[in-house]
Amino acid sequence: MNAFSQHDGNWQAKSRQRFLKRAEQLLRQLEGLIETHSLVGNTPFIEAQQFPWVRLLENNWQIIAQELEEILQYQDELPNFQDLSPDQYCLTQDNRWKTFFFYAFGVKAAQNCARCPQTSQLIESISGMKTAFFSILLPHKHIPEHCGVYKGVIRYHLALKVPQPETQCRLRVGDQIRHWQQGQGLVFDDRFPHEVWNDSDEVRVVLIVDVMRPLQFPVSLLNQTLIRLISWSPFVQDAKKLQNQWEQRLSVIMKSH
Repeated sequence: MNAFSQHDGNWQAKSRQRFLKRAEQLLRQLEGLIETHSLVGNTPFIEAQQFPWVRLLENNWQIIAQELEEILQYQDELPNFQDLSPDQYCLTQDNRWKTFFFYAFGVKAAQNCARCPQTSQLIESISGMKTAFFSILLPHKHIPEHCGVYKGVIRYHLALKVPQPETQCRLRVGDQIRHWQQGQGLVFDDRFPHEVWNDSDEVRVVLIVDVMRPLQFPVSLLNQTLIRLISWSPFVQDAKKLQNQWEQRLSVIMKSH
């Protein structure tokens, strides 16, 4: 690398960091507005019955699980979380948190969706869906405490593979701990500090879905605009490029089998 290329790379890295820092400051400033206009409260866990689409996913969880099994045949080749989001290296650095993305802040992973057509059809029917992916935790993986990017979305976990007994895997959000139950889901606010454990000798898999938080008008319009801006940010666009590379790599591997 010559001096000019190195200088250009350093400038891009610094510009990226400045952008992310300013975006983070803006999102934090708006959180109070979102809290006061939330239509589903501001608790760590949220009652799933408030969302009609939850029943649709849970009634069809076995269909989703069947498509998941096809993907798990290539488990070792799936990207790690930090492979798609290098900013998260401080959160996880090993090969025990695998992902299979369908959407990220509204950006579609077309080839992955085509590989799981029934799952894709189900998640695409969810009003306000912005992110969806299989989250695959290998045995004895711990995801340390962290917070989500933005309070304008809420997170849903649909349990697809849960080692027994269920107490071996757990999710802490704030000061509350829950255990996944196969075929059932949990809704929570991931802006609360949260962490995950898989203390078992087996793989744990959930379908993660992020949807826009129900908000009073006109804050709901502001939220839609901010989420669209996030989808255009380097944070998401860089991840999209990496996801495309992984999709192509997986495509080659699957064709060779």
